[in-house]
Amino acid sequence: MNTKLAWRNLKKNKLYAFINILGLTIGIASCLLIGIYIKHELSYDNFQANGDRIVRATMEYEHSGGAQQIAVTGTKAGPQFKRMMPRVEAYVRTLKSSAIVSYADKVFEEKSLLYADANFFKVFSFKLTDGDITSVLNAPDKIVITQKAAQKYFGGQQAIGKVLKVGSKTFTVSAVAQDVPSNSQIQYDFVLPFSLYLDRNGPEQWWSANNMTYLLLNSKDDVIPLQKEIKNYMADVSKNELKMTGHEYLTFNIQPLKDVHLHGNMPDEFEPGGSITYIYIMLAVAVLILLIACVNYVNLAIAQSAGRGGEIGVRKVMGAGKGELFWQFITESIFTAVIAAVLAVALAAFVLPLFNNISGKQLQLSAFGNPVILVGLAVLSLFIGFAAGAYPAILLSGANLAKILKSGFSFTSGQNVRKSLIVFQFVISIFLIISTVIILQQLSYIRNKDVGYNKSNVVVLPIDSKILPQLDALEKGLSLVPGVRQVAAANNEPINVGWGDVIKTNDGKKISVNAIPVDENFVKTIQLKMIAGSDYTHADLMTLDTSNNYKNYRYSFILNESAVKALGWTPEQAIGKTIDKNTPGVIKGVVKDFNFKTFHDPITPLVLFLNDDQLYNVFVRIDGNNTSQTIAELGKVWKSRISHRPFDYRFLDDDYDALYRTEQRTAGVFTTFSVLAILLACLGLFAITAFAVVQRTKEIGIRKVLGASIANIIMLIAKDFLALVVVATIIASPIAWYISSKWLQDFAYRIDIQWWVFVITGIAALLVAAVTVSIQSTKAALANPVKSLKSE
Repeated sequence: MNTKLAWRNLKKNKLYAFINILGLTIGIASCLLIGIYIKHELSYDNFQANGDRIVRATMEYEHSGGAQQIAVTGTKAGPQFKRMMPRVEAYVRTLKSSAIVSYADKVFEEKSLLYADANFFKVFSFKLTDGDITSVLNAPDKIVITQKAAQKYFGGQQAIGKVLKVGSKTFTVSAVAQDVPSNSQIQYDFVLPFSLYLDRNGPEQWWSANNMTYLLLNSKDDVIPLQKEIKNYMADVSKNELKMTGHEYLTFNIQPLKDVHLHGNMPDEFEPGGSITYIYIMLAVAVLILLIACVNYVNLAIAQSAGRGGEIGVRKVMGAGKGELFWQFITESIFTAVIAAVLAVALAAFVLPLFNNISGKQLQLSAFGNPVILVGLAVLSLFIGFAAGAYPAILLSGANLAKILKSGFSFTSGQNVRKSLIVFQFVISIFLIISTVIILQQLSYIRNKDVGYNKSNVVVLPIDSKILPQLDALEKGLSLVPGVRQVAAANNEPINVGWGDVIKTNDGKKISVNAIPVDENFVKTIQLKMIAGSDYTHADLMTLDTSNNYKNYRYSFILNESAVKALGWTPEQAIGKTIDKNTPGVIKGVVKDFNFKTFHDPITPLVLFLNDDQLYNVFVRIDGNNTSQTIAELGKVWKSRISHRPFDYRFLDDDYDALYRTEQRTAGVFTTFSVLAILLACLGLFAITAFAVVQRTKEIGIRKVLGASIANIIMLIAKDFLALVVVATIIASPIAWYISSKWLQDFAYRIDIQWWVFVITGIAALLVAAVTVSIQSTKAALANPVKSLKSE
């Protein structure tokens, strides 16, 4: 019976029903999308059977100038901890790499190769479809590939036993693994024996940190005790084995595997991680959107109360009690919420591809069938129905019968509640808009700030050791292409330098630095600003003398301002000084500080040094006048000289933008939901204004008869509502300033929040609200007063 009455009430009040259902549908759909996103983020590595016992070891050290923490370690950490600490049952070292992989006429540059110890598939729960888990990596010529890679190279053929060429070496496929789940922080398409890396790089080392180290513990309760053991053990190693003095030390921190994705985010991560902060932000946005939708329901339910006086009076006369009326109105609310929930699932499924594009995830429609999601949706619908309907139900069911029968049904308290709720809606909307503007300003600042070099119009070409002997010839060939200005090579891109090193002076002063091996054209190609000394020339390469067992080998160094300052010199004083980076060399020049890491990190000491055997990227600066033609010509030169790998290129500024993908996604989420918030708030305002116009029909008619103009009537209706938007702006502004300031503190280089952002946002919200209110106000002002007075 209650459900039938609820349906009749919805049909009777179509406008309010539509607005309520639309608002709740958008609110629930937003919660649903964000819910499956958060569930996916929180599920990282939950599929690992040993997940509770696996930890990742990260490296922490100090030479001089502050402690450094990085995600990678040297090759000695894992095996030494296994030897010395009984709590460690096993270890796995992994190294992410890229290489040219070929089979028959298929040649691809693969960027997801993983070197791993032989027990990789025993410690981690990556399932094999074919192959013996105990022997898949027990020989240096074995390789494990995923189903996706098997299909790519062999089609429907049996992959086991096939031979793949990786670089210049051949490997036999020993197993096929299921494709790596998207919620794994370890990603790969190919797995090679870690022994290959050790063969190239010598015995176990504490330093030369390039690999991830994972430890399998005997028990999940061993995490804290093992951390203490490692600290104590490494204090002894630092002093006695590594001969570190003073404040210098080397140690390792361990982190539970399941915490890595959301709580990792350290320098040199193999895969981009998530952020628990952004999870909280997404959750807050979902709740705020849902609150706006619920507020709309409460507001409209109270507003409709006057129209339900007859219904309530009749039912009370017929003997309906307060409890019966209360549950009738609660049933209506829950009924509306259930309809909205059903529609929300359809809406969420429809916009899922767009949401994936904004969030950077590949969430599937099947996620909506997850029992946790379905139960959560049912509970959410009931909660919304009860929470949104409780206040109107109490208000309506508690009405005094004598008052209803004597003077009609109205509540003086309802007006204040409605106004408060409108203010609340716009506080949320304006908060989201201000936050979005500040996020977009910071991203614009990142994109447009002078980072100390020119990242525009630079093509990056990955190379390998096979190309190094002919690198000079390749660079010369590329430089002859029309539209090319300069060509250079370096170990790494200057946007996120991970190479850590130590330099010391003749008087024993030692500092930690980042370093980039470069060739003689790097400074001019990237357009770094030289402030003292001179750039490299071809003659400087002659100091890299490898004869006589490297006895005459000397570096030429270019330092940044921060490195020179840390050494206690001015740029001019540094020129000609000798410093030592395992091998001595002379400081040839000093460049102006530039951002070689993200804006989250301050600029620290950096060393550029000439090198001819660790260069893995070629940088081609083009004029940008005819980019597609220039790229095509570069491709021709490449193919004429390089036969073992395809022409694969990217742009330096694209790689730079990719560093801030998390922030870009956050901006996208905030922008999307800010628009939704303001639309929902205006939708509710539109309905409330429509109700106010109906309630004041007689008053408006009398005012028009007495000579009130259309503008007078519009202002009469609009002024109270617009005043509420002003109040909301005043409340929302300090909240948005505080939250945005906290977010900006994560950046070492950031914008200053400007006062005009709050003013402009307030004005924009006021204009949107004014347009919304004016639609109904103008309609009332243009109505024939004779007709309105007659109907009254």
